[in-house]
Amino acid sequence: MLKEDMRSILDGAIKAVLPENAVKEALNNPAFTSRKGKGRLIVASIGKAAWRMAKAASDILGSGITGAVVTKYDHSMGEIAGLEIFEAGHPVPDMNTINGTKALLSHVKNLKPEDTVLFLVSGGGSALFEFPAEGVTLEDMQNITSQLLSCGADIVEINTIRKHLSSVKGGRFAELCAPAHVFMVVLSDVLGDRLDSIASGPAAPDMSTSAEALSIVKKYNLNVKPELLEILSRETPKKLDNVTATITGSVTELCKAVSTLAKEKGYTPVTLTTTLTCEAREAGSFMAGIAREVLTSGNPAKSPCALIAGGETVVHLTGKGMGGRNQELALSAAEGISGLEGVVVASLGSDGTDGPTDAAGGIVDGKTAGILREKGISIPEVLRNNDAYNALKEADALLMTGPTGTNVNDVSVVLVGSV
Repeated sequence: MLKEDMRSILDGAIKAVLPENAVKEALNNPAFTSRKGKGRLIVASIGKAAWRMAKAASDILGSGITGAVVTKYDHSMGEIAGLEIFEAGHPVPDMNTINGTKALLSHVKNLKPEDTVLFLVSGGGSALFEFPAEGVTLEDMQNITSQLLSCGADIVEINTIRKHLSSVKGGRFAELCAPAHVFMVVLSDVLGDRLDSIASGPAAPDMSTSAEALSIVKKYNLNVKPELLEILSRETPKKLDNVTATITGSVTELCKAVSTLAKEKGYTPVTLTTTLTCEAREAGSFMAGIAREVLTSGNPAKSPCALIAGGETVVHLTGKGMGGRNQELALSAAEGISGLEGVVVASLGSDGTDGPTDAAGGIVDGKTAGILREKGISIPEVLRNNDAYNALKEADALLMTGPTGTNVNDVSVVLVGSV
């Protein structure tokens, strides 16, 4: 029953943050409607939710739009009239990233002041929208991105490096669109909703500095060619006067949806945080500890309750297994709630893909660890090898949603049933 409730709550929460309604609301903004019909309208959509955002815009605006969509492999769902559709690599850019970005940039050449670029941005855009700066190769971008992902750098640090090596990030895309106006609609996957960090801020004044980029290289002892250090020393645009931005979705909205749906099912909701950023396995241990606290003391809520944490944890790669941060969080929690009755922990990536796997995350209960022990599987050893996917698969504890069409960080939930 608890697992069924958990899946229903998570499914409903994802539906609540799909981009269609968000795009519709944004396109009613006077800053956009006042420009309609005055010049050309170019649609540029990037990120994991790019197809759905572009399709919603097309349905609202009708014929006459042109432009391009660049999204992750298997995330597009057919043709959209007037728009070129590209699928590319994530989290590491590939040649299709370059080709899709090149095509998109061709649509924003030689624009006039009366023209408008409707720029639809969602998480994943940092990898999916890329054209390296002069002197930087795709292989350079792939190498440094892989290093950053494996060393545990957070998303702001990763994007700081990306921005300083790119010709389209850190406000440079907006410069390429000038003198046309860029109306940017954003689904945020960055804690704190920093516009210069979401998709590495292609149309946002950049708050990061070259000094910060170089300090990140030093902090993580990254292997970077000397010529790239010189490029990292160049500053990004700090002021843009041709952009209007609106944020239409975030992890806060995702947590609110979980809270509402849990309450409807009879669980007292408690949102612990919307800025969870620690190591994934530590977050799993923490969530398990909170579940035990509810059972022993009734804090922070008496059962039945739902404890909710939104954000984006990190994983330090120490092994060669397969998994993702949500799977590691769930597996770590399984160890902490082993033997407990009436407790379920789930952690979900809102885009439907967790790490380089086909799973969105994991869902575990008090029996999960025991099932794995009976099969000779040690959870601590699995976590050391970063192989949460295969362990959860053995326990039938993977969350599989397929690509959801949105991307607003992750949510982790503990359900504690009636005691």
